[in-house]
Amino acid sequence: MIALLGIDFLRFERQVSHFAEPGDVRAEGIVALTGGTARIDGALALLADNRAERLLISGVNPSVGRRDIATAVEASYRASLDQRVELGHSARDTIGNADEARAWVERRGFHSLIVVTSDYHMPRSMAELHGAMPDVELIPYPVRNPQLDMDRWWRHPSSVKLLLSEYVKYTVARARLAFKAPRSARSTESTAAATATTNEVLR
Repeated sequence: MIALLGIDFLRFERQVSHFAEPGDVRAEGIVALTGGTARIDGALALLADNRAERLLISGVNPSVGRRDIATAVEASYRASLDQRVELGHSARDTIGNADEARAWVERRGFHSLIVVTSDYHMPRSMAELHGAMPDVELIPYPVRNPQLDMDRWWRHPSSVKLLLSEYVKYTVARARLAFKAPRSARSTESTAAATATTNEVLR
């Protein structure tokens, strides 16, 4: 069991270390998961380059507004904040990010989404987002974390701790999602149940 976990962790580490920013990536929308200004800067850069129509910044602290974000990002990106960016204040974790992004995508009618988050956070984010909206095309756009030295991560206690912590969270997320019915199936079951209830009432 320990050997299998070790192999799986190495696979996770390789996945993170081999993440690269895609070239000419395009989609209908962009979602940036909060957790550092580099993520927001990366998403705003994509928006400024017209790689998508709109951007959702998910998981923003309720006390933080557009002006606060504007002071933290590059000046050239500030014009887009008022016109093409929406702030999501409801998410408190990655599961909440997925729910918030799904609601936004459904409201906007989007079918493709660029996902911007840190490289080490990307596997779990993609798993949660795919579980929440399996019919939406998700394109990963990883942002390199300067605190994580992937070339020699085993030499830095902070990098080892960060990777191990994220791997545990990713493993728990995969296990939970494996026993969770796909959203499309859950929606079909809910519709069928509602129809059956209605038919029973009409009888």
